[in-house]
Amino acid sequence: MSQNDPQWGGRRNDGPPDLDEIIRRASQRLSRFFGGNRPSSPGRGPAGSAGLIAIVGVVLVLWGASGLYVVDERENAVILRFGRYVNTVENSGLHWHVPWPIERREIVNMTEIRSLEVGVQGSTSTSDEAMMLTGDQNLIEVQLEVQYTLNSAKDYVFNNRVLDPSGRDMIVKPAAETAIREVVGKSKVDYVLNEGRGQIAEETRALMQELLDRYGAGVSIARVNISDVQPPEQVQASFADAVKARQDRQRLVNEGRAYANDVIPKAEGAAARLLEEAEGYKQRVVAQAEGDTARFKAVAAEYTKAPQVTRDRMYLETMQQIFQSTTKVLVDQKAGSLLYLPLDKLIQQTGAETPASPAQPAPGAAPVSTAPADTSSPERGERFGR
Repeated sequence: MSQNDPQWGGRRNDGPPDLDEIIRRASQRLSRFFGGNRPSSPGRGPAGSAGLIAIVGVVLVLWGASGLYVVDERENAVILRFGRYVNTVENSGLHWHVPWPIERREIVNMTEIRSLEVGVQGSTSTSDEAMMLTGDQNLIEVQLEVQYTLNSAKDYVFNNRVLDPSGRDMIVKPAAETAIREVVGKSKVDYVLNEGRGQIAEETRALMQELLDRYGAGVSIARVNISDVQPPEQVQASFADAVKARQDRQRLVNEGRAYANDVIPKAEGAAARLLEEAEGYKQRVVAQAEGDTARFKAVAAEYTKAPQVTRDRMYLETMQQIFQSTTKVLVDQKAGSLLYLPLDKLIQQTGAETPASPAQPAPGAAPVSTAPADTSSPERGERFGR
C-alpha cells in the first residue's frame, strides 16, 4: 500500500489529507476488532454497542485500579479530594481511594532521618550563611548540621512542601539560620569558640522546634550538631594568639591551684599540730602547778604539826635529788688523801658486764687505800651516816 491510499488518509493529487476519511476508517477497524466481521456502521447496531460497552468497561476497570496503593510501615498516606484534605492513612498494607481527578494521595516517609547543613564549605552562600555576629560585636563563621524527622504527615504536606533546587525543605533551613543567629547573638565569642558549643547546639535545637511548631510544619528536630566554629580568615592569626594566651593563663592558674593544694594542707596540718602541742603544754603546766600547790599545802599542814621533822625530811630529800646527778668525791680528813670514785660510770659498767675484781680498780678511778676505815672517829661515822 502506498501512502496515498485512501484508507490511510493519504493525500489525493498532492492535496491535504481527508480528516473525515481517517476517522471513518478508524471507526470501522475498531468495530471489526470488537464485533467480528459482521458489517455494521460506526457507533450503531448491536456489534458496535457491545464494542463501546467493552471499551468503557475496560477503561472503568483501569481507572478504578489506578486508585490502589500500598502504604509501607514507615509511611503515611495523605488523601486529598479535589485538593482538600480528607484523612491520613497510617495503617500499612493495600488501600484504595477514588482515582484521579477526584482524589489523589501523598505518600510521606515518617521515619526517614532527614538532614540539612548551614554554612557548609563549597556552597555558593557559605559566606552569608556561616557569618554571624556575637554578643560582644565579633564576627565568626559557624557551620552546623540539622537532623530531623516528621511528626505529622498532614502538616508536612500542606505547610512544608516548598523545596529549594537541592531538594531540601525550605522552611527548616530558614528556621535553623534564625535560631543559630539568635543564640550566637546572645553569647560572647570566647564562649562560642570554646566551651559553649554543646549548650549552643541544644539551645538552637529547642528554638528551632519552637519556631517549627509555631509554623505547623510537622517537623521534629532530632539533633543539631555544630560541626565547625572559627573566626574569619582575615583575623585567624590574632584569634590564635588570643587562644594561646588564654591557654597559658589557664595553665598558670592550674599550677597555682596545684601549689596551693599542696602547701595549704601542710600549713593547716602544722598549725593544727602546734595548737595540739600548745594545748598539751597548757594542760601539763596547769596540772603540774596544781600538783605543786597540793603538795605544798600538804607539806605546810605537816610542818604545822612537826616543824623539826619536816625540815629534816625536806633537807634529806633535797640532798638526795642533788647527789643523784653529780659526781661524788670523798675526802679523808685524817689521812689527807683525796678519793675520787666515778660512781655513775661504775654503775653503768656493772649493768653492762660482770663487775671487776675488788683488787682491780675501775678505769679512771683514783687509788683506793686498802687500810681499814677508822670507824671509831665520831666525825667520820657521822659523815658516812649522813
